[in-house]
Amino acid sequence: MVHLTRKEHFNAAHRLYVDAWSKEKNQEIFGRCANEHYHGHNFEVFVTIKGDPDAVTGFIMNAHELSQIMKREICDELDHKNLNLEVEWLQGVNPTCEVVVMKIWERIEPLIPSARLHSIRLQETPRIYVEYFGPKQ
Repeated sequence: MVHLTRKEHFNAAHRLYVDAWSKEKNQEIFGRCANEHYHGHNFEVFVTIKGDPDAVTGFIMNAHELSQIMKREICDELDHKNLNLEVEWLQGVNPTCEVVVMKIWERIEPLIPSARLHSIRLQETPRIYVEYFGPKQ
């Protein structure tokens, strides 16, 4: 079994906030991330696939094809967007990295034709990232 990881980048803004809570409780739980004017990050997203290399090409998947899927389904959808307001598939959720990475999985997992999606890592800052290995089987 071989693992292949591709990294892409996007910039986006979000606000962490629970509507049912008071402004004070949101501030207590989410701190500056609850800023009513939102805040932004330079995100990096790593998609790792796994499989056995093809006998002819030696690929588990063409890395260019993986890059195109990531650009179309992740970066084009999220880059320079407000995750709370502008991304249809994130409406109705609190766009934490944990939630966003699970939603990304749902978008791209069916599009990986010749390999299996192994993990998605979403890096929000140089010191914070989440990693998702898919729903429990």
